[in-house]
Amino acid sequence: MEVAEDEQLVRCPVCLRELPGAHINSHLDSCLQGGEDEVEPGPSTTCKRQRFTAAPSGSQVEGEPEEAGQATGSSFLHKGRGGGQSPGAPSRKSWTGREEAAAVKPEDGGSAGSGPAPRRTLAQKLEEKPLAERLRPSALGDYVGQERVLGAQTLLRSLLESHEIPSLILWGPPGCGKTTLAHIIANSSRKNGTWFVTLSATSARTTDIRDVISQAQNEKKLFKRKTILFIDEIHRFNKSQQDTFLPHVERGTLTLIGATTENPSFQVNAALLSRCRVIVLEKLSVEAIEAILMRAVRSLGVQILGQGDQHSSSATGSSSESSELPVYIEEKALKTLPYLCDGDARTGLNGLQLAVQARLAMGKTTPLNIPKGGSTDGILITEEDVKEGLQQSHILYDRAGEEQYNCISALHHSLRGSDENASLYWLGRMLEGGEDPLYVARRLVRFASEDIGLADPLALTQAVAAYQGCHFIGMPECEVILAQCVVYFARAPKSIEVYRAYNKVKECLRMHTGPLPPVPLHLRNAPTTLMENLGKGCKYNPAYKEPVEQDFLPEELKGTDFFKE
Repeated sequence: MEVAEDEQLVRCPVCLRELPGAHINSHLDSCLQGGEDEVEPGPSTTCKRQRFTAAPSGSQVEGEPEEAGQATGSSFLHKGRGGGQSPGAPSRKSWTGREEAAAVKPEDGGSAGSGPAPRRTLAQKLEEKPLAERLRPSALGDYVGQERVLGAQTLLRSLLESHEIPSLILWGPPGCGKTTLAHIIANSSRKNGTWFVTLSATSARTTDIRDVISQAQNEKKLFKRKTILFIDEIHRFNKSQQDTFLPHVERGTLTLIGATTENPSFQVNAALLSRCRVIVLEKLSVEAIEAILMRAVRSLGVQILGQGDQHSSSATGSSSESSELPVYIEEKALKTLPYLCDGDARTGLNGLQLAVQARLAMGKTTPLNIPKGGSTDGILITEEDVKEGLQQSHILYDRAGEEQYNCISALHHSLRGSDENASLYWLGRMLEGGEDPLYVARRLVRFASEDIGLADPLALTQAVAAYQGCHFIGMPECEVILAQCVVYFARAPKSIEVYRAYNKVKECLRMHTGPLPPVPLHLRNAPTTLMENLGKGCKYNPAYKEPVEQDFLPEELKGTDFFKE
């Protein structure tokens, strides 16, 4: 920064920089918070605090996407024992810019402030950090997917663009963009002068929460500054930890943003849930994941080989400079991968990264015929490489969470609807996802009497036999036993006559007022002569050739028919 000769310089008491007097207040505020300084160091800057500040813009590593090299604009919670931290913000312990500056060593021909860094190979780019973290966008315009809640003219997008962030609970499956959305809010809030802190419920303690709340109170009281607290995996906090937020969210001391893969209705306190807006994020579409993968391929410098291009199946030997050769990926591989990751962008990016790293490690080149470039040798990533990187289709199933109840409910509804194909599908989703076969068998035993009942009394026998078979041989051999039972139930006639009648009996008992009617004397047990004399009048039906009419219900319920509609 150029400073006028007649403008007086003032030394910062924290980092000892000499700055123009007009900028000292804003710099001091940013310096005390540990944020990125807006003024470049002057000639008298010492090394006392320089290692905690941002690296000069000239040290941006070549070939890395801009969003990966920038901080997301948040401030960290500075604590000696290591508290929570906001994504991408500068810190005394860890900061993205600091790591990048350290990666450029003097022996490589450059330093953090001596011009552009040497170009890195593709293998070096992939080793630095996971591809999913490297490509995380920092602006709302780069966010892909979730058009239903973040599309144009939606309420949430309008609030984010106007920097009016309410307390939110982001609920969705893994890899749908919950943490990415928090990064975007962090970057936007920092530009708007809001303090942003991130804690993970897997490692944070109650004392960490109280420290953040105390700091938020000071920020609001002294600087009139808002505080946004992002809690990742908020469902892992217990009830007392969640109750800590209640008065402060109510008074507006801080804005709470929680991310969870579990149903908030079950895992988040009702009192806290009423103070937050629940945003339901869905699995990413195939088109959205394909767009994310295309952006990843472009950022890595990998070229896409169209289906019309030809390549030989023979491969040459390994080369020590294989990482410098051009890397290509089949267009068919990028079209197939989104269908294998079940709406999880992180799974897709990890599969792509693993496939590229595996081919680079092998070092085998393939003769390629490029239409515009003629014949050349390069490293080719095929559809088989991508499939091998994932091993199998990514099946989302949580035996201890809500997905278990969703799948078993879908199986029950399919059986009731006599859809044998859908029934087999949901059975497969559960078993291939790792469900205990005995759990499914127990539910089928219940289904045999609840939904089939007297329409096919043999259904109960089938269910019990299936349970015993699963208990004897286990998985994977018992899967066909359950499949046979499921198809039998789907094709069987359905009757809920017994189920409905027994529910009416329970309702009759619950709704009865006063003492329950006594058992009629002629129906009571008669262990003594007196009881036999009192119970005279009971007719023993097997002693008569014709059915005998007599009352078996109490007098108050005489004539009741629980089977009548």
